[in-house]
Amino acid sequence: MAAKKEDIEEEKEEKEEKKSKKKETKEPTLMDLPGIGPAIAAKLEGAGIFDLMSLAVSSPATISDISGVSPAVSRKAIQAAREMLDLGFQDGVEYAQRRSNVSYITTGSKNFDELLGGRGIESRAITEAFGAYGSGKTQLGLTLAVRVQLPVEQGGANGKCVFIDTEGTFRPVRIRQISEGLGANPEKVLKNIFVARAFNSDHQMLLLEKVTEMVKAGEPIKLLIVDSLTAHFRAEFSGRGQLADRQQKLNRYMHDLMKLAETHNLAVYVTNQVMANPAQMFGDPTTAIGGNIVGHASTYRLYLRRGKQGSRVAKLIDSPNLPDNETVYYVTAGGISDKE
Repeated sequence: MAAKKEDIEEEKEEKEEKKSKKKETKEPTLMDLPGIGPAIAAKLEGAGIFDLMSLAVSSPATISDISGVSPAVSRKAIQAAREMLDLGFQDGVEYAQRRSNVSYITTGSKNFDELLGGRGIESRAITEAFGAYGSGKTQLGLTLAVRVQLPVEQGGANGKCVFIDTEGTFRPVRIRQISEGLGANPEKVLKNIFVARAFNSDHQMLLLEKVTEMVKAGEPIKLLIVDSLTAHFRAEFSGRGQLADRQQKLNRYMHDLMKLAETHNLAVYVTNQVMANPAQMFGDPTTAIGGNIVGHASTYRLYLRRGKQGSRVAKLIDSPNLPDNETVYYVTAGGISDKE
């Protein structure tokens, strides 16, 4: 009996040691890298580099300019970050396991969800919706901002939303309407939506760094909405002479969105403006702003337009795993719906 008691006590001690070791093994930070002290880490964080991944994918010249350290020290820190993260190839099975935590947010319309694969918009992806004014782009965004807060079993992601507003389209009154339609507490829903009005393209880009800060601070953000993506870029870079500069800046912004979605497992929904293509002789001349840069960066592209008798039509233009298709939906008091 005494021997059994000793065995039980030894097992308890082993378990406690394992627990303490788990507590000790924490996620490495910037200051765990060679040559990076508190002052340099603060400079890096001030420039939007908060974690090892952001540092690992940067160039030595960029890190040297930001932090003031020599290129040799920057190169050594980047190399150490890459070794800690074990960046490299993995087989398809491992990649599938990594994507097992992808979340989905329902649009509120079964038809619309079916168009997107059956469950709504997905995380680790950029879903772009373009169309003329009144086609329902913003209404879809506001609906998603409410529905992301629902439990997973109800089609939500049990998280919060960040709404970057470039055109003054965010309306708390509309959020209250959609919330009441779902039987949710409107004030609680509004409390879980972080809104920022971007006044120019630089401010719009800066706000992505703020999103990273919020995630690092522990906010369970599961959805990022940008409404609209191209408004400021279009206004600030006018004419063919500035087209290359606009596209270069827009390209960087799209890649920042992609990195944010992948790193923090967020769903990104962006709206885009359109123009009429004068060279289009037949068919619909509506063309999305941003050209191929936005088209290639977006995981799912949706073309929204007005339909018959108050309906709206959503057409899936591009997707990595779904066929081109279209469906009909309605904008109601309760948000996006299958019925008028």
